[in-house]
Amino acid sequence: MYRPHFLLVVCCSLATPLFAQEAPPAAEPTPHHEWLEKFTGQWQVTNKAFDPEGNEIMTCEGSYSARMLGSFWLIGDAIGEWSGTKVHAIQTIGYDSENKRYVGTWIDSVSDHMWEYTGTLNEEKTKLTLEAEGPNFMGDGKMTKFRDAYEFKSPDHIVATSSALGDDGKWVEFMRGDMVRAKDE
Repeated sequence: MYRPHFLLVVCCSLATPLFAQEAPPAAEPTPHHEWLEKFTGQWQVTNKAFDPEGNEIMTCEGSYSARMLGSFWLIGDAIGEWSGTKVHAIQTIGYDSENKRYVGTWIDSVSDHMWEYTGTLNEEKTKLTLEAEGPNFMGDGKMTKFRDAYEFKSPDHIVATSSALGDDGKWVEFMRGDMVRAKDE
């Protein structure tokens, strides 16, 4: 005869030693995590878009608001307008201590693709470069590599660039922006 309470007792008695063990120690933030705090706050953003030949084709403005989630993750909220379409995006950036690289995601209101970043910080600790793969919106829509870089020119000014890997193996910059910390901070 099947006795559900008997199985519950057996399962609980087998699992008890697992729960009696000490939990692993909580992760400690590293200097790589602390570096991300530089992004926190409110930013005014002006972006310029370029065609593949480097000609400026449009300028757009928006905002970027960033906060830390605990000591490990940066959460960014970007709002702007692109070609007459309002765009809202959420960005996460953290540091994967095990694999020794920055990681993150980008999702937005105009695409069904989630961009998954991996990246590095330069030796001077002024420029974070993140790479991801996504649909090539400048060509045939096939997947290609993208690179976003955030370079701190000062604590209150970031130059952000976005590039795509061309068929010839060269990076083509298609957007450059200035992020300036809002004055009311």
